Amino acid sequence: MDCSEVRFSGHAVTRMFERGLSRADILIAIQQGEVIADYPEDRPDPSRLLLGYPGTQPIPVVVAQDPESGVCFVVTAYPPTRSLGRRISK
Repeated sequence: MDCSEVRFSGHAVTRMFERGLSRADILIAIQQGEVIADYPEDRPDPSRLLLGYPGTQPIPVVVAQDPESGVCFVVTAYPPTRSLGRRISK
């Protein structure tokens, strides 16, 4: 995903800490991950579910992107053992 800047929501930082996910892991997932679902109707900005592999384990990351500035906002990230629910349906 091409981002002019990456910002982390408070929710994302809390969840990353709880789940043992590093900022570096999330940035790799954003830069190299595959888009597995698009949510153009999400507000305030459209979002995507990315699946990245910063190591040997996949990390799903939900990222919203401001279409005007290109700034990406990490909404949440979680370990692969959690059910992805709605976020993987197309």
